[in-house]
Amino acid sequence: MDVFLMIRRKKLTIFTDAKDTTTVLELKKMIEGILKVTPPSQMLFNKDSQLMEDEKTLAEYGLTLATAKAQSPAPIGLALRKESGEFEALDLTPYSSPPDLPDVMKSQETNGQEQGLPRGGVWSHGTFVAS
Repeated sequence: MDVFLMIRRKKLTIFTDAKDTTTVLELKKMIEGILKVTPPSQMLFNKDSQLMEDEKTLAEYGLTLATAKAQSPAPIGLALRKESGEFEALDLTPYSSPPDLPDVMKSQETNGQEQGLPRGGVWSHGTFVAS
């Protein structure tokens, strides 16, 4: 079954899908095709920040159709090897929050009904007839 993943590193987010039988190493090869970073220079972490082992499948980490849907993909953290040979710390930059809606854009209500909508009646030949 297909699982949907959201792979994150700092401000980078990659959305992808894979089979639940895909190994972590195969997922790293998919990432290599995008970022041009070899699998040995990648570390992947599950939602609990647990290091994912190359030989295990996504299903072994609980990534199934039920937990990794298209509308709510499973998060996976990515850390890369630095030039010094050590791996960077897992760093996921939080997403920003949208600002509050201006008052003029908020729906205004009068007597429990939104403005501009007819209160009661029927449509007859393209014309609203109030009751």
